[in-house]
Amino acid sequence: MDGKAVAETLEGMAASLSALAAFAGRVAGSAAPSPNPLRDEADACLDGMAEAGSMEAMLAAVKVHFAAGYAAAAAALAAPVVSPQERTARDMAVTAEVACVLTVSERSAAALLDEAVTLTTRLPLTLSALRAGGISWQHARVMCDETSGLDPVAAAALEGHFLDPEAPFAARGCPAGELVPGRFRTKARSWRERHHPVSIEARHSKGVEDRRLDYAPDRDGMAWLSAYVSADVAAGVWARATEAARALQGPAESRTLTQLRADVAADWLIAGVTEGVPSPKAQVLVTVPVFSLLGAGTEPATLDGYGPVPPGMARRLVADGAGSFLRVLTDPRSGAPLEIGRSSYRVPKAMRQWLRLRDGRCPFPGCTNHSLDNEADHLLAWSDGGGTGITNLGQPCRKHHRLKHTTAWRPIGATRDQPPAWISPAGRSYPSEQQDWEPPHWPDAQTAAHGPADHDGHTSEDPGWEPEREPPDWPDVTDHAVGPADHDGHTGEDPGPGETGPPLPVDPFPEWALFTAA
Repeated sequence: MDGKAVAETLEGMAASLSALAAFAGRVAGSAAPSPNPLRDEADACLDGMAEAGSMEAMLAAVKVHFAAGYAAAAAALAAPVVSPQERTARDMAVTAEVACVLTVSERSAAALLDEAVTLTTRLPLTLSALRAGGISWQHARVMCDETSGLDPVAAAALEGHFLDPEAPFAARGCPAGELVPGRFRTKARSWRERHHPVSIEARHSKGVEDRRLDYAPDRDGMAWLSAYVSADVAAGVWARATEAARALQGPAESRTLTQLRADVAADWLIAGVTEGVPSPKAQVLVTVPVFSLLGAGTEPATLDGYGPVPPGMARRLVADGAGSFLRVLTDPRSGAPLEIGRSSYRVPKAMRQWLRLRDGRCPFPGCTNHSLDNEADHLLAWSDGGGTGITNLGQPCRKHHRLKHTTAWRPIGATRDQPPAWISPAGRSYPSEQQDWEPPHWPDAQTAAHGPADHDGHTSEDPGWEPEREPPDWPDVTDHAVGPADHDGHTGEDPGPGETGPPLPVDPFPEWALFTAA
């Protein structure tokens, strides 16, 4: 960021200060009289917080400019280094200076200097978005973390996917700045896994060699016990422990779901499956690109609640008939899910599993509660005429389920492919994070032989052709049932008033088992 860019950023901050002053005036009551002064004050406070957040991002960009500038100036002023030891000593001196001037630890100062150099030399789109207040400093740090270790081309591709709307197959759903930093990190890491220049199979093989069990003492007579294992094992253990914990819940059980999950896992580890501790079958969704399932592609599969996993792992889970893992096939054009494994397609849990696919987690903005822990819920209550269809269902976690029924917060606008947005008591709309389904990469041989024509009549053999991302036309079939009863006491087997709803799609590859057998 040069001097001109800093000046432009400072001008933007001046405009933000003026806006903040206006909001402060509305809060103090010095603005024009309002018919609803309390509502106006509340709105002014919300607008002021949003403006202050944007200004913090701009200020962080200015800080980055000065940190990178000082590091460059210090290097130019110092005598040329002739050994690694001298370079280390010089870097320590620069870090110590920044730590003292900012009154932070040297570790924090070193991180700031590293991130400042990364942003000013490798991530121009991220720095530009920070300067404009479109993303926060936490978002910028996530981008620095997730591009570390990537070559410049791969780093630019990851950055462009999330911050350049003109990039090929740019991220859909919520913009990066509208995701909480933790969710943005998850999405960025998932994209990095799918597009890393080193095969995910190779990286997974190295990870398997490093598997281990860790024990770390903590305060207050507590300790952490953690296992570094393959994703399918971890997902199966987590799902099984969650279902076992749920089975123990009841009016006489005072422990929370979190406490029960820890207790049943400890019982299994210490004494095996003891009497009174249920051992249900876990249900974990595995979303597999069709070409990866056939062994013709190398794209990662997706493990529900985890993210990208090696296609070889997915093929093994499906081919071995692992009963705890439900295979989900994706559209070879758009990457969107098409069908849930036939073993559960026409059973009461099919619609609930489709909700898990659609939402991935609690649909409240920023919530990370995994879908396995959430509850099926009518957006428009059954008693008010709401039917049991995908477009009238959400799966909020218990906290946000309670928020919906005890406050004026309300979810609206769900579709078969998108979770509901939420309207706040202040009347503001907050979008829910959407799944960023990515069109698969067609293998060369498959593309030449089977690539579909697009709406303009072009095929995969035409120069520059790419499979379209439009969703397929679903067959006209009826909705099926939600498994557990929702808060109204109804299940998906209850017919709604005139309810037909958008259909769950029919499996376009009903003989998929033959492919895996081959």
